Amino acid sequence: MDNRLIVELLQQHLARQPEGLMLRIRTFLALRQAILDGQLPPGTRLPGTRSLSRDLGMGRNTVLRAYEQLFAEGYIEGLIGDGSYVSEALQRVGRHPPPKRLVGTRREGLSRRGGEIAAASSSSRIQRGAFMPGVPDTESFPFAIWRRLLSKYFQPAQSHLLQYAHGGYGPLKVALAEYLHVTRMMKCSPRQILILNGSHQAVDLCARMLTDHGDRAWIEEPGYWGSRNVLRAAGLDVRAIPLDAGGIAPTPEDWEAPPRIMCLSPSSQYPTGVVLSLERRLEVLEQAERCGAWIIEDDYDNELRYHNQPLASLFGLSRTQRVIYVGTLSKVMFPGLRLSYMVVPEDLVDAFSIGNAELFREGRMVDQAALAEFIDSGHFTAHIKRMRGIYRTRRDILLDELGARLGNSVRVSGGHAGLQLVYLFDAPVDDAALAADALADGVVVRPLSLYYMDRSRSEPGLNLGFAAVPDELIRPAAIKLARVVENHLDRAARRG
Repeated sequence: MDNRLIVELLQQHLARQPEGLMLRIRTFLALRQAILDGQLPPGTRLPGTRSLSRDLGMGRNTVLRAYEQLFAEGYIEGLIGDGSYVSEALQRVGRHPPPKRLVGTRREGLSRRGGEIAAASSSSRIQRGAFMPGVPDTESFPFAIWRRLLSKYFQPAQSHLLQYAHGGYGPLKVALAEYLHVTRMMKCSPRQILILNGSHQAVDLCARMLTDHGDRAWIEEPGYWGSRNVLRAAGLDVRAIPLDAGGIAPTPEDWEAPPRIMCLSPSSQYPTGVVLSLERRLEVLEQAERCGAWIIEDDYDNELRYHNQPLASLFGLSRTQRVIYVGTLSKVMFPGLRLSYMVVPEDLVDAFSIGNAELFREGRMVDQAALAEFIDSGHFTAHIKRMRGIYRTRRDILLDELGARLGNSVRVSGGHAGLQLVYLFDAPVDDAALAADALADGVVVRPLSLYYMDRSRSEPGLNLGFAAVPDELIRPAAIKLARVVENHLDRAARRG
């Protein structure tokens, strides 16, 4: 191929490369793409580095480094004094096909399970703004204290903290055991605590260690989509059990085909905020013992209660050790910390510790050491107390503003704990369309229907987060939202 044609070809490819990349990388990528596309066929003799750099208007070392990378990866070959050639090995591989876009609901290349996970996702790319639920206020976090603690443990004298961790940092487990004893009336040893990277990992570990493919799992309806998808990804037969005013309400027929595992949030059900009644707690524990089921107790925000003391856990109430307790620090610290903890029955400690190490390779010891001192020094409790006051004020502002504008046209669920409120409609409102209209007006809300596994029995409503919204921004956002809600209620009334 004529050198002039090669230069023109490379100029076209260079123009398509991101300008932020170093020139030698852009040159390498341009040459590689021309080779993979078959525009520089196997056996093509490439121009010398001196002449190519001159024709492209760049330094010779830039072209030389690009050629060296192509040699290293096998795209070109050559003999000393005989020039550089596109590798003949590419003749056997064939032309590099253009990338395919994954379109529609049938995602090419994915397994059936992968396709179901992608299709069932209810997570949002929007993670801030009024009124995104489940998001804490990170601007009020004690940055200076946390930065000082991280610096204390991230230094050569603490280099052992940069190794893998087995089960978690010992002092942190001691601190958590004492904290759970005081706040949850739980008696557990530090040995029973495993430190994990988020509650999703905790549910996944339980599914892998306690169930086999095809076993039945129960979740709450409506409920947290994350747990649902983790269990489905584990190959379980997931069944959604509806709630009533007392929490999850399985029927006698449900118990005739009991689950192997069930995920519950008894202290403040997500997203409704319903508290599992004592009668229902005792029933669930009794039935779990009878049928050999395991209960995953997701206690995701029990620290943030606005009226009463934190409720005693199912774990502490269980006499037969059928409960695995999962706590997270995403709500009371910050989501990006990605630390959670699991308390397992004594008989499961060794197996779970091995399973966690084999499947997930633990680490994050510096963060864990900083967190242990954060708790021991009283900063954790002080931060929770401060944030509880801030969140209570914001919750009350939101309740007052929407209550004044919407009155009896909506019902409120939850609000005794956590970072969000659920507003329910008695009218047949399309909550997904309402949420889309609110977003177009600059207000973020989540339709309640997204939290149902069976959308045909969903109750229309909105899940609204108040925690991360500054006080002065709640009112204007509430006015916008109320206007959108009123429009949808009017449409529903005209249809009726």
